[in-house]
Amino acid sequence: MSWQWVTSDVALREAIEQARGYEAVAVDTEFRRRDTFFPQVALVQVATPDHCWLIDPLTLSDTGPLKALLLDPSVVKVLHSASEDLEVFEHWLGVLPSPLFDTQRAAALLNRGFGLSYRALVQQLLGTELAKDETQSDWLARPLSAAQCEYAALDVTLLIACWPTLAGECHARGRFAWVLEEGSHMSTGGRGPLAKFKNAWKLQPKQQAVLRALVEWREAEARSRDKPRSWILSDRTLSDVAQKCPSSLPQLAAIDGLHQGLLRRQGKALLSLIADATASSAPVEALAKPASAAVKRLAKTLAGELTTIAEDLGANPEILLPSRELELLAQQAMGQPTPEPSHWQGWRKDTVIAPLQRRALQQLKQGAAT
Repeated sequence: MSWQWVTSDVALREAIEQARGYEAVAVDTEFRRRDTFFPQVALVQVATPDHCWLIDPLTLSDTGPLKALLLDPSVVKVLHSASEDLEVFEHWLGVLPSPLFDTQRAAALLNRGFGLSYRALVQQLLGTELAKDETQSDWLARPLSAAQCEYAALDVTLLIACWPTLAGECHARGRFAWVLEEGSHMSTGGRGPLAKFKNAWKLQPKQQAVLRALVEWREAEARSRDKPRSWILSDRTLSDVAQKCPSSLPQLAAIDGLHQGLLRRQGKALLSLIADATASSAPVEALAKPASAAVKRLAKTLAGELTTIAEDLGANPEILLPSRELELLAQQAMGQPTPEPSHWQGWRKDTVIAPLQRRALQQLKQGAAT
């Protein structure tokens, strides 16, 4: 399939007018994120069964038509493993594609494999072997080479070629709405920057308060300066500061990893932040501890039940419910306060969550009887 460069606002309007006449369009992005907090958009690819456009964001002043396409409720946006693309669109355009059909999630709901790579999906559905030659390209360089353009165009032309098979199978098995619902729950940011500090629950309450304050400060700095978090303060150094709670510049300077430039520019501000966090009398929500042995035992039982549900449905169990959420279900059954993720509603509620909740209560009753 041939492709067309889009390098002007007029060309973008014309391309989007054509694309919006189709039931679905395949969408992909190329970006760079080596030395920035936010992804730097370098290319947007859009394809229908008949056309392919390579949209150059570096030459556009009016992105309104592209926003309109991404939000058009009558056009399904087909992406594969969309999380990074969503970050690009959210930062660059302030929107997320909707309705969104993520082919990786669709494949898992059809029992074609969980976490299937794009290359594996294309090989499985189309029998085509994709090259990896341009995966590490500098997509911000101009002009792009012919090989880069061909690679970028193939990403979406093959994706839209996969769409009829996946969509057809989803419709036949009553899963099409499930995939769109999955897309509606997708967001950016993951579980938040605190999630990576897995041993933070061991800290004293004041140290936890300092950790939270430091993480929030680093997040704000990284965003305002558009630099990676590790360039502001590494996770290890941040943890050391939280553990030691220094109260003077010499104490702060003694912590390994705090470079002189940061001490000079932000040393006093950091000490003030630490002092405020340790002096505050406001209640601080304790960081979550690892699950108890009893919760883990019940979660293991629920894992077996989840496998059975998946086999009955003909889907990969991992797409039905992440393994870490089995512990949430176990905690809930034991009467522990447990916030329910939003994706426990919708198609999962009766198909997955309710059967697991019944199994958990049944298991607890059996344990109490013995």
